[in-house]
Amino acid sequence: MAKKQFKAESKRLLDMMIHSIYTHKEIFLRELISNASDAIDKRYYAAMQKGGEGMDRSDYFIRLSPDEEGRTLTIIDNGCGMTEKELEEDLGTIAKSGTLAFKQAMDKAEGQPQGDVDVIGQFGVGFYSAFMVSKNIKVYSRTEDGEGHVWESNGEDGYTVKPFDYPTVGTQIVLTLKDDEEGEDYSQYLREYTLTSLVKKYSDYVRYPIRMMEEKRVPKGEKEEGKPQEYETVMEDVVLNSMVPLWKRAKSEVTDEEYDRFYRDNFFDVDDPLSVIRVSVEGAVSYTALLFIPKKAPWDFYTKNYKRGLKLYSSGVMIMDACEDLLPDYFGFVKGLVDSPDLSLNISREMLQHDRQLKAIANNLKKKIQSELKKMLDNDREKYETFYKAFAQSIKFGVYDQYGMNADFLKDLLMFYSAREEKNVTLHEYVAAMKEDQKAIYYAAGDSLGHCLGLPQAELIRDKGYDLLCLTDNVDEFALRVLASYEEKPFKAATDDDLGLASEEEKKAMEEKAAESKDLLEKIREDLAGKVKEVKLSDRLTKSVACLNGEGGVSIEMYKTLSAMPNAGDIPMEFVLELNPNHPVFEKLSGLSDDERKTYSELLYQQARLMAGLPLDDPAAFSEMICKLM
Repeated sequence: MAKKQFKAESKRLLDMMIHSIYTHKEIFLRELISNASDAIDKRYYAAMQKGGEGMDRSDYFIRLSPDEEGRTLTIIDNGCGMTEKELEEDLGTIAKSGTLAFKQAMDKAEGQPQGDVDVIGQFGVGFYSAFMVSKNIKVYSRTEDGEGHVWESNGEDGYTVKPFDYPTVGTQIVLTLKDDEEGEDYSQYLREYTLTSLVKKYSDYVRYPIRMMEEKRVPKGEKEEGKPQEYETVMEDVVLNSMVPLWKRAKSEVTDEEYDRFYRDNFFDVDDPLSVIRVSVEGAVSYTALLFIPKKAPWDFYTKNYKRGLKLYSSGVMIMDACEDLLPDYFGFVKGLVDSPDLSLNISREMLQHDRQLKAIANNLKKKIQSELKKMLDNDREKYETFYKAFAQSIKFGVYDQYGMNADFLKDLLMFYSAREEKNVTLHEYVAAMKEDQKAIYYAAGDSLGHCLGLPQAELIRDKGYDLLCLTDNVDEFALRVLASYEEKPFKAATDDDLGLASEEEKKAMEEKAAESKDLLEKIREDLAGKVKEVKLSDRLTKSVACLNGEGGVSIEMYKTLSAMPNAGDIPMEFVLELNPNHPVFEKLSGLSDDERKTYSELLYQQARLMAGLPLDDPAAFSEMICKLM
């Protein structure tokens, strides 16, 4: 029979699909299994249209049959089969999808609910992925009402279709694999282990059994005493896929133990999940999601190498192992999957379009995760504390990131250590416990709790009985500055220029003292030889003699964080030394000689650096000054 040419741009288009569209050769098996599942669906739905006569779902199957010696892999199904015309139109015309046409026809059928037919393949090119691994493909097929035919092609110069007495209804695809070459092990697709692994990875939830004969080593006869047990190899027909996804079963039918086992097996965690979130949505975009919140952060979670995202399925067939677009960065710790029949895929199932369906799912999941975390915070504080210990930085970064775009969405998930309560509190809990005369939410930032609680700048805040939030993560202060306020209460850092705590009389008295001490303060600034921009009196110090602050809107803790970043360079920072006019040391300064005052000025400055968590300029010189004074 004369060879026929492909009808759609011929070899150029086929070459593009084989060599460019699919990035992983192994997915050819997923595509052929999906096509086989579709064919069975067509036969089953057609039987339903005729009143349900014929086989039920349990009679259908897909079979894999590898032959290492002959270098062939055969995929068999007992689906609807194809006529000679369908073989020419669906396999001879690239990107012509018989499945799509069938679905459209069924959706229009009288009494058939729109969109009720759930078939996987609608895009018409998956079959041709088999040419990535095959040098020849034969397709034997027969329909219930027609004769058998065989379609054959080497993928280069067209195809042939001729009559063939195929004995049963269905389709048999025989792939003759390419010869192995450097860097390409095509023989792996003839090995039982590889085929089983690929079915588990991509097609585990196809609704029909995927069967394969496997070699099993079994005992031969009864073991004789004193002799080693003899074994023999037998062929056993096994089902490779589990068929029914856990997330498709009714919630009442799935136990906590099954969820835990599924999580550990699929996401390679030794611990059970902290929480399970299950979502099922029917509507403009229908999908099912099964999400897990881990107990601990993976060792690489806060590195650029961490791969976040959810597994993405289309009607039980895995499309992507980690779809990043389904999760915002701040919820990147969530593990799980989404299964939807409504996602728009282009000519390759592994290439997902950024369309409204995907965005709608992502937006819904984001809200659901936030809601579940808030529910955990309100109803199971101990569990939420475990979560927060592992992933607080991720939530805080989400508040700060993108100029605070998500700050309002995430603010109620935040917690910080309370100096008064000596435990983590939410912002709402802090505000609810504020004293009547308190006008702001006060915080101190440092590299440890001890550092925050010991800051001289916080002395007046605590003396007035106001609570102090301790911020010990690098991102904390950035997050609160972006948030700016909570429940109409502004955030105030202990290091801010004006804490709003002094009365008008106290302010006036401080101004008078500053005027009296103007010359002394200028001399101290000159003593420090450009180390500080300004020396001034402070109304926030009640016990300490001195403290060091940053000039302008960048605090010392923010300066340290920015300076530690890769390629930060030399970040400019001007310091202000604040002195307590009521401290005995300050009173002593005015009666010192110039040399003595210079020593005291340097000592106070270096002491303030230590209290601020900054290194000494010269530890040896500082030690010598201490010894000299002693």
